[in-house]
Amino acid sequence: MALFESNKNRGEVRVHENLDELSTDLADYIAELSEASVKERGFFAIALSGGSVITLMRNLCGAPYSKTVDWSKWYIFWVDERVVSKSHVDSNYKLAKDHLLCKLPIVPSHVHSINDSLTAEEAANEYEFVIRQLVRTRVVNVSDVSDCPKFDLILLEMGPDGHVASLIPDHPVLEEKNEWVTFITTSPNPPPERITFTLPVINSAANVVVVATGGRKAEAVQLAIDDVGPDGPVLPARMVEPIVGKLVWFFDNQAASKLKGFSQFSK
Repeated sequence: MALFESNKNRGEVRVHENLDELSTDLADYIAELSEASVKERGFFAIALSGGSVITLMRNLCGAPYSKTVDWSKWYIFWVDERVVSKSHVDSNYKLAKDHLLCKLPIVPSHVHSINDSLTAEEAANEYEFVIRQLVRTRVVNVSDVSDCPKFDLILLEMGPDGHVASLIPDHPVLEEKNEWVTFITTSPNPPPERITFTLPVINSAANVVVVATGGRKAEAVQLAIDDVGPDGPVLPARMVEPIVGKLVWFFDNQAASKLKGFSQFSK
């Protein structure tokens, strides 16, 4: 694994030889954050994205984590979700349940998914209400600099277009400042209706991890991290800038292949 600080204070970059190495490092990192959070607060509030990042968390289901992680203190949320039934193939909840949650002894009442019987707007509003209740009881911490929730970890996957969560390039949702959870009905990839955390919530987290793998994401990775100049595109992934938290990028060699910092580091 190559480890280096990115340009322009864009966080810590970890580049891995292959997906197995990335999965091992990701599991270690999440387990360390869990242990620290439980020790400090008594809880570990983690918000997940969908996609391959869920399968890359697979090592958490085996030794040594199955015995060393205090799963009873985990509280699971979704950074974004498709507005479909929980049994639908496109559901991020179903993906996490099938590949992760069904294999871990997490308390069922600690798993907070959206109400799939509501409209996108209603589901977003209700999900924000649930989070607000848990902030009041400090299951989810509160930001030191705003009224936003301060999740212990927000885990994102970046798409080839530079989107994270359901924050799409050039979409008005990127400008949302007041809501914690909002919705979209025009996702370019089906299904079109989704709920998503807003940038203020993502940037209020204690820790943010962004994962990208594969060569088709290399250009977006470069635009998200390297200096693109004043006329360069501002991708949603580039707008991930934790206010006081830590940002770490997990890449494989292919995704990182166009990074200036990695090419200099690897010489």
